[in-house]
Amino acid sequence: MDKKRSRLQLHKIRRWRHSILLSAGLLSAGLGFSQTPHTLLWQISGKGLAKPSYLFGTMHVLCAEDARLSDSLRSVIAHCDEVYFEINLSDMSGMLGALKYMRMNDSKKLSDLLSPKDYERVKAYFTQHPPMLPFGMLERFKPMLVSALIEEASLGCKTTDGMELMIMKELQNKPVNGLETAEFQASLFDSIPYEQQAKDLVNYVDSSEYNRKTTMELATVYKEQDLDRLDSLSRKGDPGMSSYMDVLLYGRNRKWATYLTTVLPGKSLLIAVGAAHLPGENGVIDLLRKRGYTLTPVKN
Repeated sequence: MDKKRSRLQLHKIRRWRHSILLSAGLLSAGLGFSQTPHTLLWQISGKGLAKPSYLFGTMHVLCAEDARLSDSLRSVIAHCDEVYFEINLSDMSGMLGALKYMRMNDSKKLSDLLSPKDYERVKAYFTQHPPMLPFGMLERFKPMLVSALIEEASLGCKTTDGMELMIMKELQNKPVNGLETAEFQASLFDSIPYEQQAKDLVNYVDSSEYNRKTTMELATVYKEQDLDRLDSLSRKGDPGMSSYMDVLLYGRNRKWATYLTTVLPGKSLLIAVGAAHLPGENGVIDLLRKRGYTLTPVKN
């Protein structure tokens, strides 16, 4: 029973982590057609580093058969000293504790944000497509996180997996750290009016076929490792969200790049973050280059 409960908790965390990435990732970085090499794996060198480190773009949830590690990524994992994810995935207690931050502030519920007609449409959708958590619990979550559950279902997989979890399985007790906390990630969506998020949730429910095609295209582009195209697709989110890009993506990229300058010297790191954070002039690749590092594409 304990093992079953642990698996259930892990699955809930995976869904939550996916919600964070997908909600932010679908609003992703600046558009640029610079013919970036098709790879998700980049070597970080220069600026006096004694050992190279590596940057890898993940996708938190993929169809299980698509979540694979390349030989070059396995080699990086085997030889690196430490791994950084967006959050520390080895801290199970911290992530479980952060689940409470998925709820809206002031005890708000979805029914407080929508007209009765729109609320019933959303409720009917989740009745027809039952999620792992009961709707009574979901309706207290920040609506953008609920929208991401619809996106995940659009993959159409019998089973799903994530690139971070694949990396975790390969680590063999190497130290794991995080660039930010789970609590911080969950709090990001308090910066976006809940009413706006609820409106977008209704749009997701009403556009299930469009969502399916967009999600499938996003997964395909990720597998093709086309960062420029991923960048372009990511910008097709709701125009009403454009003013929140700095909170969800650009500001975080800048903080990460600044922090990495303090931890890169002396160790070989693997930094595995959502692929939407890599491309564009506000992406981690260019931000590290601006700080004097050499970012070299690695065949993946």
